[in-house]
Amino acid sequence: AERGGRRAELHKMAAAGAEAAAEEEKRLPEGDPESGGDSDDEGDSDSSGDGEDEEKENEAEIQRLEEQLSINAFDYNCHLDLIKLLRQEGELVKLRRARQKMSELFPLTEEIWLDWLKDEIKMASDISEREKVYELFERAVKDYICPEIWLEYAQYSIGGIGQEGGIERVRSIFERALTAVGLHVTKGTALWEAYREFENAILETAQPAPGSIPSPEQQQVLCSQLEKIHTLFRRQLGIPLLDMEASYAEYEEWSEEPIPEATTKNYKKALQQLEKCKPYEEALLGAETPKLAEYQAYIDFEMKAGDPARIQLIYERALAENCLVPDLWARYNQYLDRQLKVKELVLSAHDRAVRNCPWTVGLWIRYLLAMERHRVEHSIISEMFEKALNAGFIQATDYVEIWQAYLDYLRRRVDFTQDSSKELEELRSAFARAVEYLKQEVEERFSESGDPSCTIMQNWARVEARLCNNMQKARELWDNIMTKGNAKYANMWLEYYNLERAHGDTQHCRKALHRAVQCTSDYPEHVCEVLLTLERIEGTLEDWDAAVQKTENRLARVNEQRAKAAEKEAALAKQEEERAEQRKQARAEKKASKKAKKTRTGDKRKADEDDEGEWGQEEELPSKRHRGEGDGVLPEEEMEVETGLFGRSEKPDGPAIPKEKPSTSRKDIPKVLHDSSKDKVTVFVSNLSYTMAEPEAKLRELFGSCGEVVEIRAVFNNKGTFRGYCYVQFREEEAARQALALDRTAVEGRPMFVSPCVDKNKNPDFKVFRYSTTLEKHKLFISGLPFSCTKEELEEVCKAHGNVKDIRLVTNRAGKPKGLAYVEYESEAQASQAVLKMDGLAVKGHVIKVMISNPPLRKLPERPKPGMASLSLEPRQIYGARGKGRTQLSMMPRALQRQSNPMAKAENGMVQNSPAASSDPPAEPIKMSNADFAKMLLKK
Repeated sequence: AERGGRRAELHKMAAAGAEAAAEEEKRLPEGDPESGGDSDDEGDSDSSGDGEDEEKENEAEIQRLEEQLSINAFDYNCHLDLIKLLRQEGELVKLRRARQKMSELFPLTEEIWLDWLKDEIKMASDISEREKVYELFERAVKDYICPEIWLEYAQYSIGGIGQEGGIERVRSIFERALTAVGLHVTKGTALWEAYREFENAILETAQPAPGSIPSPEQQQVLCSQLEKIHTLFRRQLGIPLLDMEASYAEYEEWSEEPIPEATTKNYKKALQQLEKCKPYEEALLGAETPKLAEYQAYIDFEMKAGDPARIQLIYERALAENCLVPDLWARYNQYLDRQLKVKELVLSAHDRAVRNCPWTVGLWIRYLLAMERHRVEHSIISEMFEKALNAGFIQATDYVEIWQAYLDYLRRRVDFTQDSSKELEELRSAFARAVEYLKQEVEERFSESGDPSCTIMQNWARVEARLCNNMQKARELWDNIMTKGNAKYANMWLEYYNLERAHGDTQHCRKALHRAVQCTSDYPEHVCEVLLTLERIEGTLEDWDAAVQKTENRLARVNEQRAKAAEKEAALAKQEEERAEQRKQARAEKKASKKAKKTRTGDKRKADEDDEGEWGQEEELPSKRHRGEGDGVLPEEEMEVETGLFGRSEKPDGPAIPKEKPSTSRKDIPKVLHDSSKDKVTVFVSNLSYTMAEPEAKLRELFGSCGEVVEIRAVFNNKGTFRGYCYVQFREEEAARQALALDRTAVEGRPMFVSPCVDKNKNPDFKVFRYSTTLEKHKLFISGLPFSCTKEELEEVCKAHGNVKDIRLVTNRAGKPKGLAYVEYESEAQASQAVLKMDGLAVKGHVIKVMISNPPLRKLPERPKPGMASLSLEPRQIYGARGKGRTQLSMMPRALQRQSNPMAKAENGMVQNSPAASSDPPAEPIKMSNADFAKMLLKK
């Protein structure tokens, strides 16, 4: 039915000729006052008032969008919103200007082009305006290969067949459309049929009047027109297209003669090829956007077949749906560069690639090379390079690469047989500008130049030395390179030495190596060996003696420094051991002190001392973890003993025991020693709320979905307070692995940390961090978010720029948001596009900052210097639990202040002698009973 309707329309438009064109010109755009006669009718006053309010709101929004685009012209969504509002308001002049600006920056999608074209067609009322529409169609078909746009173009051209050369113009457009998309398996048939119906309409107009005999000229025109239609049928039947069986049947019905054998043979061959293509077309039909894997399989299939036209078409189809995938553009451009080598086709593809993915430096470099390869004018290439500098690359090294590509192009333009030329001066000026650009523009944006080894200056020095015979300039450049922090690297000195060796003289070589011996810190032995080799071949005895003395002195100093460094390292290791031993001793003394205070009788004290090995380790709270660490590293105290069986609901065997008042102490509860053999089936759960009621029941319900839970050992202190962590033991190891997926699950408003159960004593360096700490180009880091921003709200903002795989809002240990988030996209291209469009965006009144995720390296705590070990033993409490406060004033009366001596230790009210006051070893502290304490206090 659709095909029949299209045919009827084409027949009508072709037969009408100039009348159809005139009718097309009279059509007015929607919303024009002349298009409706009731626009001034009386209406309800309330509705008109609402319309005025809406109009004012739209005008304010239009103004805001225009201001936003003046700040960031590359905001794609802002362009779309502005065009939508202007079209709604009927602002045709502003609408045309907005579309024009967007088309200059981005290739437009099929939908945007069709809307634009339809609006312009409605406004085209004379020949000059129709010509502008033709120009707009020409721009539209260059952005992407779109069968619908080509079909619209051909149908629009039919309306102008009444003009001079109108029929030939229509045929030319149809032929170009068939070249572009006539091989499209699923959509090519529509174009072929439209072309045939147009020729059939022309055939009907050429028929003589009924009852009349055609003249020889008319008979010749009829035969020529019939042959055109026969040719179209034969061409179409030789191409694998969907529904080609119906086209063959239509040809049999239309033709008065039998179908030629060659046509039938080509038709059967095309049918066989269609069967091979069908699996790939069906895969595309059933796949979800972006269908990149399915298109890649289709491309590989066509590449094996080797038909350039079909390869080009399948690439274009893939790019129409994956226009933001740089790798796909790179493969397509590489194919065009190496196989087709057609200038217009190649340069057009490169231009579309950089307009779609301007952040990809590799596409710009390929474009510059293609322009040079096809001998484009120098001014155009330079202009394209300036556009590349303003493309907004995401890494500092990208700017180094684009500068290097442009400098290579300028170097190839220079005729070095001449002492001086305009091209050579331009090359030197470009080198100087590149160095300055990296130092100012790039370093200001990225906090690095991207060229720490000064590769551009090295290449400049090579050009001056080898091609211009200007060693003086090369030496100046290398002197500048060394002053930028490169003098300590042996490879830099050897690079300069090799250049001096090839194009300089022995004196400068010797001077360079002597400086290298003095300055190199990474591989001084290598530099010393090169110096001795030089003197062995070309030096005098005095030169040899000077070189030997210099190298021996230098290597002696190096060995001495290395020995000192080794001693320092050993001393630090020893200090670490001593501090560990002191901490262990301090803990033991603290536990002994607490036990002594809780004892009531001598017998009870003795019993407690015997039980210390089991209970002593449970007195301290677990050591504080750093923010964000939810790993399963078990503190030393936790690995020795757990109090995880308190409050279990198991019924004891035997007679019932009368109820007694519950004890606040947990020393009556048997302790459970940690069994490290079950670590593989156990997970460590932390960061739970201390106020959680019945943690065992709560966690059993939570972890029950992972597998059979054997035991949950919640850890309490001696007062019966839950300590916020526990151990969950499963029956199977697979269940424990599945439980790790519950990490960061919110439990009573706090993120629960779930991690493997690992003994820190056996694995001191073990650490679990589930997220990558390296550069991830497909993931964004967003800061400055309002604390009230939810995951769903952020996803709504981000999904407009690509397919969002995951969003993680960063919270503190209490589950409160920190205004940070990580957003993961499906591809690097989508992430890069999102950076360009979202950075500086306002979310709930907060301006967010968006960048590619590349977390900085964690800084390890600095080790104390030798001789400062005693300072590290100073207790932290002298500054309070949260470090130094805003004031350093002491709030304690001087009479009650104690001497700040970390070595003095109070135990049971007796203070040991300070080592500074007495050289005798400290005496054993005197044990005091309650009565002794009472006497001492009464005396005071």
